[in-house]
Amino acid sequence: MTTRRTRPAPRPPEGTPPRTELARQARAVLADAVRIAHWAAGTPGPGTAAPLAAHALERAATALELSPAQVRAGWDRARLAGLIELHGDTARPGWRLRAWDRDDSAVLRGWVALFDAWSLVHAAPADIEAGAVAEAVEAVPQVLSLLQLSAGPVTVPALLDLLGQRVAELQEERCEVPLGPGRTAPATPADTPAGAAAENGAGPARSADLNALLLDWALEGLAAVGALTLGNGHATLTPLGNWAVWVKLEQICVAAQSPAGNIEQSAADMLLGCARLTPGPARDEYRAWLAARTVGSAVAELLAVARGEDALLRGLAFEALRVVGAPAEPEVRAVVTEPSLRPYALLWLAEYEGNDPDDAQDVLSREESTWLWVDTAAAVADHGEIGLLVRHLDSAVQGTVPALLDEVRAVGHPRTVQVLVALAAAHPDPALAKAVRRAAFQVHTGGA
Repeated sequence: MTTRRTRPAPRPPEGTPPRTELARQARAVLADAVRIAHWAAGTPGPGTAAPLAAHALERAATALELSPAQVRAGWDRARLAGLIELHGDTARPGWRLRAWDRDDSAVLRGWVALFDAWSLVHAAPADIEAGAVAEAVEAVPQVLSLLQLSAGPVTVPALLDLLGQRVAELQEERCEVPLGPGRTAPATPADTPAGAAAENGAGPARSADLNALLLDWALEGLAAVGALTLGNGHATLTPLGNWAVWVKLEQICVAAQSPAGNIEQSAADMLLGCARLTPGPARDEYRAWLAARTVGSAVAELLAVARGEDALLRGLAFEALRVVGAPAEPEVRAVVTEPSLRPYALLWLAEYEGNDPDDAQDVLSREESTWLWVDTAAAVADHGEIGLLVRHLDSAVQGTVPALLDEVRAVGHPRTVQVLVALAAAHPDPALAKAVRRAAFQVHTGGA
């Protein structure tokens, strides 16, 4: 029997407003985004895709009595918060927009999605290299934790000191080849900016200046999404920001209650460990595994597993990506062009965009549905019970076995032969089994 390591979940910070008040504050932060989302969703024709076309920007500014800059900012927030969804050149209302006035949970989830995307809302200075920006983003959770623990204003120098320490730790953790005896670090040419700075004794000062610039950017970005307020030389979490940090801490505690060792596993091993679980417990495990990782690395690892040969893991990887939700949308949309992932990605996007799971299959072409049927059959053949493979016949869109076999032969799935052989061996009807074996032979030999 699997035991769980448990620890008490953190309590909400003292003085945290009730959810209704937090939702009211979130609605205020996203008020312009909601107005723009309603406008875009009710505007037919092209021009409301990202980036917002110039003529649509002008129309929105006129209709909503906002400046073009306010429209552009609200448009970006609406997309990041899941208030609008893009379908080609057309914007449609997201499920959160439809639930906005009646569902406080939808509002808070939308705001948390915006909070998680603060670094996109407020773009980093263009002259700072991407690696330094990424390190700052990764260090921000520690900055937020200090703000919450302090339960009040924290001076910028204290935050800067913490940011510098955390960045240094991250750089040390990523140093994969430590210098050994007799080895020295490569010299920095004096004619480069870094070399000249080091020669003049200005290296540490330059690093401190860079950290200060990155901290200012991060604090401004977090203030832009309503997570904190900035004073003269200090920053303070808003009630929304305080609550969001608590939510993140709660997720870490959920991770600690995963079955022993599961969250330390690779994505493939974690998914295999969840294969026998029912949907609810499996989702809990996915959340625990995800909470222990950065979103970007977790999504990349799940998609890498999905590209593998194990069809069961492919399907489970996309189930885990459903738990990730909005942060995974760009990466999932990007893999639509990969044949082996396309059906899964299209279904994921359809459900993400608010379609009922029972109707999501309608987004697949006949060929894509057939490919998915073979892939699912391969998962059943490899990991399931024989009876499940026979019952899987009923889920085929073709309606008849001969039609299914014709289209399965044409779809080109790499596991077609193995699936048909396994189905022929499992089916109790000798005549049907014979027809399936014949189809398997034809695919194997390249016959018609």
